[in-house]
Amino acid sequence: MPSYRVIMTIGALQPGVRPDAVLPAAAAAAAERTTVEASDLAVVAGSARATVRFTADGGDAALTIGDHVVARTRLVAMPVTWLITERVQGRWLPVR
Repeated sequence: MPSYRVIMTIGALQPGVRPDAVLPAAAAAAAERTTVEASDLAVVAGSARATVRFTADGGDAALTIGDHVVARTRLVAMPVTWLITERVQGRWLPVR
């Protein structure tokens, strides 16, 4: 099954939410719909970036799962930007 990932730049946290709650919430949202392969939190250019890698049957399913992850992440933090990508021959390409 193909691998996909949703990459979110994280802005402000919702009131009362601890920073260490964001990535588990995003990964749990993906796990509600599919198998989560990995999750990671990094600081890129001074901004928090949460990445959740998952499997999906195709691009349409990946977009649906990615949208679900972004929506559920909004309950704990504000995703400023996000992108859903697919692993194709060793490269990550945007899903259209």
